[in-house]
This record gives sequence, C-alpha cells and structure tokens, in this order.
Amino acid sequence: MKYKPINNTLYIKNRRNFMAEMKPRSLAVFNSNDIYPISADSTMPFQQHRDILYLSGVDQEESILLLFPDAVEEKHREVLFLRETNEHIAVWEGEKLTKEKALEVSGVKTVYWLSDFDKIFFELMTQAETIYFNTNEHYRQSVETETREARFIKATKEKFPAHNWAKSNPILQRLRAVKDPLEIEVLQQACDITEKGFRRVLQYVKPGVWEYEIEAEYMHEFLRNRSNGFAYTPIIASGNNANVLHYIENNQQCKAGDLILMDVGASYANYSSDMTRTIPVSGTYSKRQKEVYNSVLKVKNEATKLLVPGAFWKEYHLEVGKLMTSELLQLGLLDKADVQNEDPDWPAYKKYFMHGTSHHMGLDTHDYGILWEPIKAGMVFTVEPGIYIPEEGFGIRLEDDVVVQEKGEPFNLMKNIPIEAGEIEDLMNS
Repeated sequence: MKYKPINNTLYIKNRRNFMAEMKPRSLAVFNSNDIYPISADSTMPFQQHRDILYLSGVDQEESILLLFPDAVEEKHREVLFLRETNEHIAVWEGEKLTKEKALEVSGVKTVYWLSDFDKIFFELMTQAETIYFNTNEHYRQSVETETREARFIKATKEKFPAHNWAKSNPILQRLRAVKDPLEIEVLQQACDITEKGFRRVLQYVKPGVWEYEIEAEYMHEFLRNRSNGFAYTPIIASGNNANVLHYIENNQQCKAGDLILMDVGASYANYSSDMTRTIPVSGTYSKRQKEVYNSVLKVKNEATKLLVPGAFWKEYHLEVGKLMTSELLQLGLLDKADVQNEDPDWPAYKKYFMHGTSHHMGLDTHDYGILWEPIKAGMVFTVEPGIYIPEEGFGIRLEDDVVVQEKGEPFNLMKNIPIEAGEIEDLMNS
C-alpha cells in the first residue's frame, strides 16, 4: 500500500460500536473481496471490501474477520483469519501480513491462518444462535457477480440450517455514515491531493490539448502524493461532452472557447474524494458561460447551508430544486409558464439539472447512509448542482465535499480548491 498506516484505535472503536448493536449469542463474519480475473492469467487490481477494512484496517485478499462478543473464550471475541505467508510468497507476490503485523494494523489480538477457519468457525457456531451475514444493501447496488461474501453465505446456510441469521448492513449503514475524526483527517488528505491535481491542470490546459492528456496530468499528481489513483472513473468532458452525465471516454480534443467539466477525485487510504470543476479551455469564460457558472455556484453555496442535523435527504433535494428553479428563470432557460405547468414528479428544472445534488462520501464514493433517516453531524456529503445546456454547447457542474457540523454551516473539505470564476481565470493566465 502507498498510504501511511492509520492509527488502529479507529478500527478498535469501529468494532466496539458494531458489536454493541449485535443480538445476544450472535457472531458476525466479514470477508475480503475476490481478486477478479480478466482473462488468461490477468486480474484486476485488488480492491478490499470496505466493510472488513472499516472494522479491521486489513487491506489484503483472502482475509476474514469474525466478531463474537459472547464467545466462551475471550480470545475468540475478535478473530482475524489471514492467508498464511512465507518466504516463497514474499518473493513472488511481496510481503503479506504476519500475525504480528496484523495485530499492529487492526488491534485484533487473535490471528489464525485461513487454513484453520473451518475448524474454529464450527466450534464458535456451536456456541452461537445467530449469525450476521454481510449482504450488500446499498441503494445504488446492482451486482450480478457472485462475490466471496455471497459464496460464504450460501455455504453457511447449507451447513448450519438451524441457526438464525441477521443482517450486518443496517448496522454498518448507520455507523459508517457518521465519520470518526480520524476518518475526516484521511478524507481531508484525499481532498488535498485532489487540490494538487487541479492546480496542476489549471497550468496545463490550453486549446488543442486532449481530454486524456488532462486525465494523465491528474493521475501523475495523484500518484506522486501517495494516492492509489482515481477514487472513481474520471470524467474529463469538453464542450458538449459535459452534457453526457457519465461521459468517461475522455478522447476528444479541447477547443478554444469551450468549457471542460472535470469530475475527478483522488483516493487515499481507500477513502474517496469527489470534486467537480468546470474551466475554460482558453483561460477565460464568455459572458454567458460566466453567467451560468455563477448561478451554479450560487446554488451550490446555498444548498450547502441546508445540510444540517435533523434535515432529511428527500426534503433537502426539494429545497435545492427551488433554488435551481429561481436561477433558471433568471437565466431565461425557464419561464413562469414552465414552472406553473410542471409535472410534480419531474419538475421543470429537471430539464437542465436532472441528477441529485448530494450523496454520502467516505470509504465509497457513494458511501453508506440510510436516506430516510435524518442527517447527523459528522456525515460527509458531496454538494454538486449543475446546469446542462446542449443547445448552447456546454454544461457546468461544481462539486465540493462537506462535513455536517453540530451547529452552523458544514465544513468544506475542498475550501482551498479554487472555484470562483475570477480566481480560475487568474490562475490559468498567470
């Protein structure tokens, strides 16, 4: 891993919080992700399952975490199972976690090799009445691949049909949604690396550059600052490409007079940042571009203020819709008749701003959070309004990551990333 180790007090606290929500005489199991094949002997780069990472800090394939607060023996209340390492593996694949290193990383004192799992697991299941399965219940999930977790659940139900089972995910949705101060520090590092990439790009962009060259500039800066790369597939969308919300081809040349919408974010220690900026290829916004830009910025700033404890995500988006409607009327993109005759299920503003304004941020770019429960202090959200005008050949989106506070406005983790139109012009022309 490129990132610096995170203090294991975070994982100790996370496990304690999770176990406090478990039923009596229950255990929970969390599996690493698979290493996914491409073809022949090629594989995709390993990405750890965020839940086992959240609870242990273990960033290694074929790892299992077992939590059993009521285990007869104290040593079995927190257990890690790791792939056994040796000198041969170290030569061919690199250093893997030893038992001693796993304790240092996670704070889990009992570590077995994976070959012992079936025996220990059977012993502990004879003491338990309920097992928590870690199903994926994120509101955006659409998984067709059978995961390591899914295979474990299927096998366990067959082997232990008399046990009750429960779901880990609702507990994790609530716990992971509210960030620990240590997590906020890591998210800030991810945002700071994104800032470095953006400032580099401001000095690089000029008419004639290609979208993929801009993508490469970001990647260069991210990697040299200990990021493991983009937190998600980057969008570098010049001209009308910005009106394709998930444009990821990044293969067009940037033309004088056009804008470039850049939705990018660095990943650091598996935590995501998520930034969008829209800049002028020629270093100066036209009068119309700046007019629309400032409307988007105004909506972003006002929408940020609405993210307060006790607010509800659904009602928040309705309020942002009103802000956007007002701006679109002033820009002449909507008229009063459009608003008066709008379909309540698809308001008039959706013609130019068709996506949501905010989502949870954290270990996942679209992080955990139960949308029908009130917003709490410590939650991290994006704020990302946009106006997309295909008939005028450009789209503008602006996005920051903010932390909800007990009182007052959210704290902007991207407050140092230039966003005012004038500042961007000055930096591009300096």
